[in-house]
Amino acid sequence: MVAVTIWNEFRHEREDDEVAAVYPDGIHATLAAALEDDHEVRTATLDDPEHGLTEEVLDGTDVLLWWGHKAHDEVDDLVVDRVQERVLDGMGLLVLHSGHYSKPFKRLMGTTCSLQWREDGATERLWVVDPGHPIADGLDEYVELPETEMYGEPFDVPEPDRLVFTSWFEGGEVFRSGCCYRRGSGRIFYFRPGHETYPIYENEAVRRVLRNAVDWAAPTEGAPRTFGHRD
Repeated sequence: MVAVTIWNEFRHEREDDEVAAVYPDGIHATLAAALEDDHEVRTATLDDPEHGLTEEVLDGTDVLLWWGHKAHDEVDDLVVDRVQERVLDGMGLLVLHSGHYSKPFKRLMGTTCSLQWREDGATERLWVVDPGHPIADGLDEYVELPETEMYGEPFDVPEPDRLVFTSWFEGGEVFRSGCCYRRGSGRIFYFRPGHETYPIYENEAVRRVLRNAVDWAAPTEGAPRTFGHRD
């Protein structure tokens, strides 16, 4: 069974009544509920000791989910180092919504990861542009989210190895919403939907994407990697 750690800042839910009404137990609890039937799930938050991401926790994690928004700068660089090292060694990483600005994602991408945005509660269509990819398994040709935050291009990230989803918004904007990368031995998936004031993680199609993405990003056996001097 894939061992999943869900990391969440857990600040909005404790400080904003509107967010607490949507995610009363925290975004991490809702994400855990989406995954726990088929995966071994634990959660961690920003204010836990070492942000809940000790060496022991990360060593026991196959896939790490990351949701952050207002406190990216509070994440200790030593923890970022650990996450980066584990990804390079094979741990999967799912970066969700505003986690595009997180320290681990920016470190692994090597770019600003900046974008355009507008919080207007308009409709999004999340189009499946790579229907043969495992992350899109079981989906229709698009997922419609009636209320969401707009993210728009340009999105300052490296060209994805595979692009699974492209979003269209009522304002006419488009966005690369499902980006796959490989860094070292680890797989990374950036998934755009998930603003804190909308119950997007209750959407069954979105939950299907998360389950598929965790299974895709989980470490796989391969030939050993050998570096350094060779006799």
